[in-house]
Amino acid sequence: MAKDLLFIFDTTLRDGQQTQGVQFSTNEKVEIAEALDSLGVDYVEGGWPGANPIDSEFFDNAPEMRSKLTAFGMTKRTGYSAENDSVLAAVINSGTEAVSLVGKTHVFHVTQALGISKDENIENIKASIAHLVANGREAIFDAEHFFDGYNADPEYALMCLKAALDAGARWVVLCDTNGGTLPDEIYKTVAQVARVAIPGSHLGIHAHNDTETAVAGTLAAVEAGARHIQGTLNGLGERCGNANLTSLIPAILLKGTYRNRFETRINDEALEGLTRISRLLDDILNRVPLKQAPYVGSSAFAHKAGLHVSAIVKNPTTYEHIDPITVGNSRFILMSNQAGRSTLRKRLSEAGLQVEQDDHSLSRILALVKERESEGYTYDIAQGSFELFARKELGQMPDFFNVKRYKVTVERRENNFNHEITLSEAVVVVEVDGERKLSVSESVDELGSDRGPVNALAKALAKDLGRYSENINDMRLVDYKVRITQGGTEAITRVIIDSEDSQGRRWSTVGVSANIVDASFEALLDAIRWKLVHDNVTL
Repeated sequence: MAKDLLFIFDTTLRDGQQTQGVQFSTNEKVEIAEALDSLGVDYVEGGWPGANPIDSEFFDNAPEMRSKLTAFGMTKRTGYSAENDSVLAAVINSGTEAVSLVGKTHVFHVTQALGISKDENIENIKASIAHLVANGREAIFDAEHFFDGYNADPEYALMCLKAALDAGARWVVLCDTNGGTLPDEIYKTVAQVARVAIPGSHLGIHAHNDTETAVAGTLAAVEAGARHIQGTLNGLGERCGNANLTSLIPAILLKGTYRNRFETRINDEALEGLTRISRLLDDILNRVPLKQAPYVGSSAFAHKAGLHVSAIVKNPTTYEHIDPITVGNSRFILMSNQAGRSTLRKRLSEAGLQVEQDDHSLSRILALVKERESEGYTYDIAQGSFELFARKELGQMPDFFNVKRYKVTVERRENNFNHEITLSEAVVVVEVDGERKLSVSESVDELGSDRGPVNALAKALAKDLGRYSENINDMRLVDYKVRITQGGTEAITRVIIDSEDSQGRRWSTVGVSANIVDASFEALLDAIRWKLVHDNVTL
């Protein structure tokens, strides 16, 4: 049987930009658009031309794509003809192949928010869509507040949809604008619309995540007949976000009930880039990727308990619903005081360390893991530090350099403008290839602001590690977490540092001390040594 076509519409650059604290630059929008195009989504909604300078500039500099670049706007205003409405002029002048227009379908918003009659609103929808079609654009109608509008006045809400379809809209998209409609109600409503008003081949869904059910609601709409789904990468969006395409896309491509029924432009090879694209967006936003994110999170295929790990070693399908490779992710066997020998050997094997089952070092490493975790260390999330610790116990850890001493000072003072400022300075003495090197560095960014003592230490270390300096030039700290593991005057501080490099590798390291700077420095040293090991640096 021929599969139904399912069209994927990404609105990260428009609706995703409504996220609190998110504002893309033009170059960032171009980079994200190119990534979405490489994934194979059908539509990339670039923004609202004319609404702000960045969106307008993006459409002027948009890359060539196989995906249909889409401009966003709203239906014409009452009192203006479609030909004389500035908003419609801006979306047409953007030159995109497709245009998405939002219009009211809830009688309350029509009469109260817009202050116009129901007939005037329908005329605005008709005239706007017809104007797009007459100008050679593929027209998409976003039916704003549709589900609430349908509950309030189903006859009028359907009239609005039919007006758009009759005027030539390619897609009529039902928007759960407030995000409060649950999946069972979405299913019932979409099924009714498909039966009496809009055929599924022209019907879409746009869900928000205010009840944490946007993905489920979107899938329910597909089950009910919708063949166009809208969402954003990593679930970006206003309030609680939009339907998350990094969860929807693999569900559709990998789960039997959808994989066997639907076809998309996204192929299996492109799907393997999903994790990379998800993390690219987080990197652009300077956000730490959500570890528990389905499919693409670093914990999505992480296993800790000994019973689970033993089963995973025998057959990964026992505790994994898909092969992580299919979405570009990786399996992680976590180390903790719950681990057994099978867990340890599996984790060592993943690090490239082959140890026989009867090797006495396994028992020694397990005992030391339990001992060190009782002191405040944690290896289930600090996999980088665990690997270095295990290598040392196995006699396979190169001695790249030795830190002979370090000193950090933090000073608060008034600057020349009588403003109080802080300044952190670090001095580090290391021995590399038998030669002692002293480095001094201040923690000041390009704006003259202090970045703290840990940053000063990192800069001082990177300043002169001899022949190893080149290897760590592309390293950067992406997250820094501090936790007090014991209270009172004998408090123990645990620091976790997440690092990444230009190859896209991310790793976590841990340090523990009664002194927060010392704990940080320990984690920082592990981060550098892990990098040197994985760059295959030789002594």
